[in-house]
Amino acid sequence: MQAERFMWDALRSDEPESPARSRRLATLADRLSGRDLTERYIIGLRAWDATLRAEPAAVALRHAERALEGGLSWADESRGFEVPVLVALTHLYADRPGRAEELFAAGTAEFEKQGWRGAHLSFAYTLLGYIRFRRGRLMEAEDFARAGLRLAERVGPRTPALWYATGVMIEVLLARGRTEEAERVARDHDFGEPFPATVTIPDCETVHAELLLATGRAEDAAAALADIGRRLEPRGKRNPSCSPWQLYLALAEAATGSPARALATAESAVARARQYGAPSAIGQALRVTAEVTDGAERIKLLEESVDWLDQSPAAYELARSLVALGAALRRTERHAEAADHLYRGLETAQDCGADGLVDEARAELAAAGLRPRALHTADGHSLTARERAAARASVRGLDPAATLGVDATTAARLLSAVYRKLGTDRSGLAHAFGDTGEPRTEAEKPQAPAPAD
Repeated sequence: MQAERFMWDALRSDEPESPARSRRLATLADRLSGRDLTERYIIGLRAWDATLRAEPAAVALRHAERALEGGLSWADESRGFEVPVLVALTHLYADRPGRAEELFAAGTAEFEKQGWRGAHLSFAYTLLGYIRFRRGRLMEAEDFARAGLRLAERVGPRTPALWYATGVMIEVLLARGRTEEAERVARDHDFGEPFPATVTIPDCETVHAELLLATGRAEDAAAALADIGRRLEPRGKRNPSCSPWQLYLALAEAATGSPARALATAESAVARARQYGAPSAIGQALRVTAEVTDGAERIKLLEESVDWLDQSPAAYELARSLVALGAALRRTERHAEAADHLYRGLETAQDCGADGLVDEARAELAAAGLRPRALHTADGHSLTARERAAARASVRGLDPAATLGVDATTAARLLSAVYRKLGTDRSGLAHAFGDTGEPRTEAEKPQAPAPAD
């Protein structure tokens, strides 16, 4: 009964007494061994609670792996699939999207085997799309999100399945630069307030505010985001990796003429991201802080943002920071440095399918008097020989630059490509390589069924 209550509270956005519940959950979970399914569910909920509260990512991952040690079935009729989903998302937000995708693929296969092709499969496709979105594989994300949305439409209007699918579809379309289409999807599916109390994953209210901001309604976005903050702060839900409301609030405050408030909001998000420790969260928060900052400090923040995102699997976020840094350098007439970042940002955005960002990078290159060169797109998701060698050296505790006989910048960029292709950060590299010392190929990993009607 405690496990069921903890799960219900974990999914409620209007839960009272959240800090007290977190303390009770931690006290209980930390003394359990995971000997049966109920104990593993409680440990899994502990991992998710640590994620929401921005405890260090390593703590959340430790509990998530404890929960998985004895197995978590996605298709157990007496248990539901919520806790396995939360454990997988714990990996996603902690910069282990490759591991999260493995878990979702296995869960989706269970749904297919059981013949569950309604809300369950809709959630699975939708969240697989969300994982691909977080990795920067936007075209694949759109395919999965559309499949989830089609299934959710059959489930019924204003249901959680439809909320999630619509929210992910909107995020993907905005990332691809198709704002008008995102607006149409929101309008066609009545995506807006009031949101049901159990809708928290992904954060649909924040997605709605993001859409308001993208369509020039900054004042409405600021009001909505401030309201989200007033409700989440007392409950201790403050991780910008999984609930980035502060990042969008800072942008909305800047757009409505409150620069000092915007900077304070963004800096608070940076502090929380550093507390959590996921490189993608830190890098994204630094970029937003740069966007609400003027002068030389803006460039410093963007340089640090790129450094952090190079250590993450978040390709789209890296592309955004590279283009932003290139643009900032171009405006200070540092054209040679600007060109390097803009060309790299353009190629990364192209690989992601971020068409709007590609156009932005091309415009910045043209403004600098530079001609976009032929793009060298990534070789699928397979590691090159040099990338594999750099990763193997890193796993063994060696200096990749010295091992390969290259400079530190080249080694860092090789490892950056590794993280994006394998879907992990440095701390998860050993797991991604497995016991053989070689990275598992996509074919060797559990595969989700292709999205279908």
